[in-house]
Amino acid sequence: MTGASAPVALVTGASRGLGHAVAARLGALGWRVIALARTVGGLEELADAIEAAGGPSPTLVPLSVTDDGGLQRLCLALHERWGRVDLAVHCAAHAPPMSPSSNIIGKDFDRSVEINYVATCRLAAMVHPLLLAADSGTFIHVTDSRAGLPFFGAYGSSKAAAESFIRSWAAETARTGPAVRLFTPVPMPTALRARFHPGENPADLTPCAEEAARLLAETGFDAPVSARPVVE
Repeated sequence: MTGASAPVALVTGASRGLGHAVAARLGALGWRVIALARTVGGLEELADAIEAAGGPSPTLVPLSVTDDGGLQRLCLALHERWGRVDLAVHCAAHAPPMSPSSNIIGKDFDRSVEINYVATCRLAAMVHPLLLAADSGTFIHVTDSRAGLPFFGAYGSSKAAAESFIRSWAAETARTGPAVRLFTPVPMPTALRARFHPGENPADLTPCAEEAARLLAETGFDAPVSARPVVE
């Protein structure tokens, strides 16, 4: 399966970390990757990696998940170009400074809520019809297990709110689709984790590429495009 018939994947947070690894693996498997992130340099490195692996050139979208207008234009373009999104993997997240809950600065909390929670809700609403238009449209949300831990008040609560929303969406669409799934990665050497654990040895953590492979294997998207049914 090549060209316009290749399955389409939208990956957020694709410039680094798990999002970069998921997008790179999908591209190497032959998916048409729509890579969204704010960091242009990381997106360009992703494109180089996918093309070096023989995958189709990805579409790079230097955009924040908080940009409603930009996301609307992107979803419209995806509808006009392919009419569907087969897979959306939401990896984008914001890591505010760790702080006692009583000392959280308003702007840090607001930004965490806007990126980790509100943007997740808006993204889900925008991609829902595109996922429904696919034969087996699937949304995968990357969760975090640190909600309720000391000094994770801003980050943990915003991620927990997003997970609650995603679970409700999954329950609502269990019979009608799209499929909505959660994935909780093990500790990886990402910039987000380094902000919380600056003294940690990255060599002791699981590489992002391994977790990307596990995510796709557990959700059934680890087969090369040539092995998947053709979508006209």
